[in-house]
Amino acid sequence: MTNDKNLVVSTDGSALSNPNGPMGWAWADHEGGDADAGGASNGTNQIGELCAVLQALRAHPGERPLIIETDSQYAINCSTTWVPGWKKKGWKNSQGKPVKNRPLIEAIDQEIQTRPGSVRFVWVKGHAGDTFNEKVDTLARGYATAAGKGDREGCLPVEGWRSLLASPYAKGTQVPSTVKEELDGGPQVLDDLGRKKVRLGQKEQKDLAETAVESEAVDAEQAESVAATFSGSPAAAADERDDVPSKAINDTPASDIADDQKDNPSPAFNDTSDTDTVDQETKNSGARGLRASGRIRITPPPSGSSMFTGQDLHIVGSIDLDAAIDPDGYVNIQEAPFRLHAIEVKD
Repeated sequence: MTNDKNLVVSTDGSALSNPNGPMGWAWADHEGGDADAGGASNGTNQIGELCAVLQALRAHPGERPLIIETDSQYAINCSTTWVPGWKKKGWKNSQGKPVKNRPLIEAIDQEIQTRPGSVRFVWVKGHAGDTFNEKVDTLARGYATAAGKGDREGCLPVEGWRSLLASPYAKGTQVPSTVKEELDGGPQVLDDLGRKKVRLGQKEQKDLAETAVESEAVDAEQAESVAATFSGSPAAAADERDDVPSKAINDTPASDIADDQKDNPSPAFNDTSDTDTVDQETKNSGARGLRASGRIRITPPPSGSSMFTGQDLHIVGSIDLDAAIDPDGYVNIQEAPFRLHAIEVKD
């Protein structure tokens, strides 16, 4: 008998010092505690996001309706709204350039088209306390951190390796020798889920959560919160989510996309796939009409990074304030924590 209850899976990708920093991907079920993660010594956030979606699809075949929750508008758009136009244009984007990460996107499209059960995508706000979004963020960053240090071997689906090695950020990538042989037409070493290993056990998930604390983007409190999910899903998460949130993106016909945008404006539907970003989606957070003005200094500065190219960067982030405000609205900031959500790097 077919179980027609929704199966909900969260996915996330991570790149430290994006682009060309250590990269990770992860997915996690909302029931049962099942999860998987991987990454590479370097890559991009976008490749990580797409690897996570592809691996989640391949790990959850069958007729049961699948809902993929992600904070990546890029991953959602690549899997849904942009694909028809790219196919018509011969896999060129809105700028007339070849579509980045095409092997991954084509593989995702193939999985969605051939899966007996339906696939829906739901956008969730990143870094906002969602238990499973934090879990996959921590697992992805944990693997990225370990891969960057050489403590873990690169683990991507073969389409992920092809996308990464075809990108401008392939220099220095540590590709396992057996994977190189398969990429060169040798014997197959990756299983149908793109791995040479079984998916993550509970202990390995905890190990990655501890490793993630080494990354400035994940603090100990978040890792501790994530670790609490490894013994099983919280009661609230065990609900099988029959009611799809309003931001769900279905296999919507092109003629219906305009109406869908009116009702669900959060995911960006414009083709911005020629920009590499880190968690760009979080910049849409609300601020109740409040505005801040003035010059501040973020430390350490970009010039202190080994990845610094001498150019100005465009960043997206948020500042946590705990300070007095005077009647005219002025606040004196002293070493306020800054959470970096995005670094945009133009081609």
